[in-house]
Amino acid sequence: MAAITETGYRPHGAARALASRRTNTIGAVIPTLDNAIFAKVAQTLQDALDARGRTLLLASSDYRPEREQNQIENLIVRGVDGIMLTGEQRDPAIYSLLDKHGIRYVNTYVHHPESLHPTIGFDNVAAMEKVVAYLYDLGHRRFAMVGGLTAGNDRAMERIRGTRDALRRRSVDLPPSRILEQPYTLAAGRASCRKLLSSNDPPTAIVCGNDVLALGALLEATAMGIAVPETLSITGFDDLELAREIAPGLTTIHAPLIDMGRLAADFLTAQGSDADAQSRHIELPAELVVRGSTGPISR
Repeated sequence: MAAITETGYRPHGAARALASRRTNTIGAVIPTLDNAIFAKVAQTLQDALDARGRTLLLASSDYRPEREQNQIENLIVRGVDGIMLTGEQRDPAIYSLLDKHGIRYVNTYVHHPESLHPTIGFDNVAAMEKVVAYLYDLGHRRFAMVGGLTAGNDRAMERIRGTRDALRRRSVDLPPSRILEQPYTLAAGRASCRKLLSSNDPPTAIVCGNDVLALGALLEATAMGIAVPETLSITGFDDLELAREIAPGLTTIHAPLIDMGRLAADFLTAQGSDADAQSRHIELPAELVVRGSTGPISR
C-alpha cells in the first residue's frame, strides 16, 4: 500500500476489463440534456451506479433515431455492460445488435408488460385518462391537446392517444385542429396556446404533453389576459420543480423519476438469477397532482 501511495499506481482499466470481461460501465441514451426530467433520472442513475462501483457513460439523441442508433453503437464499442434507453420505439435491428453482444438493456419512461423488451416506467395512456377524467368532472367539454413531436417518440404518441381515447369514451370530440405536435420548448407552448385561443371556438382546457409546453401555454394565456383557471384550465406532465413554484401552480402528472433511475441501476447491475433481462417489467405510479392551473369552467 505504501508503494501504491508513493507511485500513484492505478489499475489499468483495459487490462482489468480484458481479464474479467466486464468494464463496470453502464451507458444511458436520453433524448436531450436540456430537459430537467432527463437530467434528474441521469443523476439518480449515476448516484446508484457510483454506490456499486460502476461508471456512467451518458449520451443524448436530440430525439433523432439515427443519432440514437449511432450513440448506442458507440457505447457497445466502448464495452459497456448495460444500457438504459428511453422509450421502446426504435429499429428492431438495434435490439438484435444488443442481444448479439450480450448487453443488458432496459427501456424507461414506458410500461409495456406485453413487450419482449424489459421496461421500467409508467403507463402514459392511463395517465392521460386521469387528466381527462378530472377535467371532464370539472365540466370541461372543449378540449385541446398540445403534445410532443411523435416521430420517434412513443411517449408523446401514447399521451396524445390516451387523451383522444379518454375523450372518445366520454363522447367528447377532439378534432385534428385541436391536436398540435410541438417540440418541447416554452416558445412552442406559447405559440400553441395563442393559436388555440385565437380560434372561433377556443378550448376551455388545454392538455399538454409535458410541463415545458404547459408552462409556455400558461405564460401566454397570462400575456393575453386570459384568466387561469377561471376561463382556461391547463395541465402538464412530469411535475418539474417549476410547476410547483409558478403561480398559479401547474396541475400535472407526477413522473416517478427518482424511483425509475434507481430501479434501472438495480436492473442493469443485477447478476445471476436476478438478471432476467428479457421479461422483467416494473410499473411505477404516475399520479395526478392538482394545483391552481385547473378549475371548473365559468358559467
